Amino acid sequence: MSTKHAVVIGAGIGGLAVASLLAARGYTVDVNEQNEHPGGKMQQFTCGGYRFDTGPSLLTMPFILEKLFTDCGEVLTDYLTLTELSPLCRYFYRDGTRFDNYSNRGKTVAEIERFSKHDAKVYASFLDYSENLYSKTADAFLFNPLYDMSDLKQLNLLDFLSIDAFSTVSDKVDSYFESPYLRQFFKRFTTYNGSSPYQAPATLNVIPHVELNQGGFYVKGGLYGITEALHKLAKKQGVNFHFESKVKRIDVSGKDVSGVTLSDGEKISCDLLFANSDATDTILNLLPGDVVSKQKRKKQSKLEPSCSGFVMLLGCSTTWPQLKHHNIFFSDDYRKEFRDIFSRQRLPADPTIYVANTSYSDPAHAPESSSNLFVLVNAPYVAGQDWDLLKQIYGETIIQTLEAQGLDGLKESIEIQEVITPINFLNRYGSNKGSIYGTASNDKFSAFVRPRNKLRDLNNLYLVGGSTHPGGGIPLVVQSAFNAMELLKR
Repeated sequence: MSTKHAVVIGAGIGGLAVASLLAARGYTVDVNEQNEHPGGKMQQFTCGGYRFDTGPSLLTMPFILEKLFTDCGEVLTDYLTLTELSPLCRYFYRDGTRFDNYSNRGKTVAEIERFSKHDAKVYASFLDYSENLYSKTADAFLFNPLYDMSDLKQLNLLDFLSIDAFSTVSDKVDSYFESPYLRQFFKRFTTYNGSSPYQAPATLNVIPHVELNQGGFYVKGGLYGITEALHKLAKKQGVNFHFESKVKRIDVSGKDVSGVTLSDGEKISCDLLFANSDATDTILNLLPGDVVSKQKRKKQSKLEPSCSGFVMLLGCSTTWPQLKHHNIFFSDDYRKEFRDIFSRQRLPADPTIYVANTSYSDPAHAPESSSNLFVLVNAPYVAGQDWDLLKQIYGETIIQTLEAQGLDGLKESIEIQEVITPINFLNRYGSNKGSIYGTASNDKFSAFVRPRNKLRDLNNLYLVGGSTHPGGGIPLVVQSAFNAMELLKR
């Protein structure tokens, strides 16, 4: 058992996970979080009888979360109740077509047969292809720190050459499906890591397997329950939390981190530092300028951020029978939408709109006969735009679009309205240029070159969170904590 002192910057999911693992192994752990609550971008908002998750709305790969609790001597089901939704999601197309998707292949195929006999026949083949990608990439890339030569020995060259890194998500999807409905459906999964299906490598077609074959889950009471469970787990392990405690600078002595300096000037010494802050912010702003080479700093500053999000929280005094728990209202021109976001760096004129309606499954999340709508549109990271002005103008556009697609009376029903823009993600969480998912995967190898979970320039600085390897989303963020612990063990 160790008596060494570890400091964790940030109480996001990665910070909570690694703090629990460290404390379970005998380290003294202090977590310094600049905001007043744990969870990072995974927060909740309550007002006037309405409750909203303001971060992730779907849990996949729950076995990673289960492993975290097991490694800390606890059982996940003692903390959380997971349910798989049926359908997983309802999709709305502009011509009036609707499509319900299930983890049960037979049910989904029956839905597809209504509009494309051909696509119904190849649906299972595509999911098999997606599963095959997972089998070739999971152990080699996701569950592998990819830090030194011993990690690279696990890579199978033949597997690497067959994971579709040299074509795009869009091209591969189009080679399977004929209908615009299934093409658009399968291209949307790259948004799970903030990338464009027209630029990202087809390797990311692994994402549908994670949801459609392994299952997508909801946490009873809301996904913020994951934050609460991890916070409770960490405290049970003996972790000390300090909220509204912003780290201003990482202090370095030679090749070692000696501690951190807080915004109020207080200095805290430590033997180990785990940064759950955004990796770009950590490298460029928190570390002294001479610690990381100019070349590495330049490379880090040029990494393309993922997209961000324009979010509306709408408490509405009515319900719409056509809405399920998860809903997607597709745009007319998907390629143009992503060109707007990534090439032109502007909000799409015709956006695809995601609506989470958790009151469908959790009636307590809204007053009787009411709805709590979490509305998300993919947005560019912070660029030269007046986000205060866009809050009003673009919000009206979204409401009008949803009304035109069947949510009659939406505007008149709104009792509560809150808007979150990329500038909020930048200011509140320090995410790189206000992005949500860290680095975009918009070229062949960017998915494999995220910042590793230990900084090579220093002996005792580890990086966790969605901006690091292996990527964003709840399960991968937790996996980043496991990767960091593996590198610490070495």
